[in-house]
Parts: sequence; C-alpha cells; structure tokens
Amino acid sequence: MNRDNKEFIFGIRPVIELLLAGKEVEKILLQRDQQGGVVNELVVEASKLKVPILRVPIEKLNTVTRKNHQGVIAFVSPIIYASLDNIVTETFAAGKEPFLLILDRITDVRNFGAIARTAEFLGVNALVVPNRGGAMISADAVKTSAGALGYIPVCREENLKNTLSYLKECGLIIAACTEKASTLIYNTNLAGPIAIIMGSEENGISEEYLKKADLSIKIPALGAIESLNVSVATGMVLSEVIRQRTMVIQ
Repeated sequence: MNRDNKEFIFGIRPVIELLLAGKEVEKILLQRDQQGGVVNELVVEASKLKVPILRVPIEKLNTVTRKNHQGVIAFVSPIIYASLDNIVTETFAAGKEPFLLILDRITDVRNFGAIARTAEFLGVNALVVPNRGGAMISADAVKTSAGALGYIPVCREENLKNTLSYLKECGLIIAACTEKASTLIYNTNLAGPIAIIMGSEENGISEEYLKKADLSIKIPALGAIESLNVSVATGMVLSEVIRQRTMVIQ
C-alpha cells in the first residue's frame, strides 16, 4: 500500500499515546482477535474521542505496513474536525443563514477533495461526514481539494440520522439531491437555512436519510447519460443555492 509513513502510527502504546495527546485520528484498524489489557484501554480512549475502530484480519494490517504493528494502526488526520453545533450556532449568531453540505458515504478521495474545493469556493459553512463509510481524509484528499480542506470546517458525525433531526430542530431545511426526485433544483426554494445531502457514487443517498429530508430535488437530465459525477452534481446544486441567495439579497 503506497502511503506516506507520516499518515499513520502503529503499535498499541504509540496509538494510545496519540489518543491521549488529543491528536486528530481518522480511524483505527484493530486486529480482529485482539482484546483485553491495553487493547481495552485503547478502545476506551478511542470511544471518548469518537474515533471509529475497524476490526480487521491481520492481512489487512499487513497491507499497510509489514513492520511490527502489534495488531493496531491509526491513521492520523491532516485536519482538525469541527463541532457542528458550534458551526450552526455561530452562523446564526452572526446574522447569517447556515449553508451545510452533508456527504453520505462519498468514498472516492478525489471526488471528496473536489467537492471540498467547490464547497469552500461557494461559501458553504461546513462539510458534514459520517463517522464510518466515507472517504478517509488523507493528504491526498487535501491535495485534491487544492488546500480547501485547510479552510472549510469538516464535522464528523457518529449518527447522521440524529444529525438530520438536530439540524431540522435548528430550523434548517434538509434537501436531498437524488435522481429519484421529481422536482428540479431550479423549481425549489433553496435560499434559506439549508443542508444539502449528496449520496455515494454507487448507491446514492440512504433510504433512511431520504425519509428524513424535507425536500427531494434533482438536476434535469436532457442527454442520453442519466447521471453525473457526484462532484460535478454537487457543484451544480451548490451554485443554484448561491444564485437564489444572491437574488434574494438583491
């Protein structure tokens, strides 16, 4: 596996010390049959920081490094995750309407980076990503974003369903962009406090999130190809939000 050694730390004690130091950790790979003693300490510390732990076979760990990993590898995040509650509260306090982008299982690092670049350019307040199932925010993602991930806040949420409920309670409209929708993005009011959901490249938006959405919207398909790359589609939807907001301001 071609990775810069600076992106991960291995060994039980070094990973525990990493967590105790409060460093941002993207995820931890833990050998499936590891348990007891210091391993339990590691799991407890990771849980406190809401760091996802993936139980994997030793072969998976060996693809990352052949060194003495002791059954534990932690991937260090190049960014500091933000608090969604703080983002929403501070945006309202500044007299502005929150503009959030929720990414449901976007797994391709290049797509993620491109989306972050577009979102930052268009003034999105924060990206919201799930604790598991999305692209790992690595140095490659930062590079693809052209540095945008150094500016736009990213909020990592343990339960997106609960997150959607929270945002609705805060007064945000949840708009799911999906090919299953019948309403076009150009025929929908997107100018107020809003959170746009974009789904995975393969499976789209999860059904449970579609049910929680206030709106389902789609981009009109006029050609023979029925779908767009998710980063391109995201750019089109975000641009329409900005167009409508600009019209309201004028």
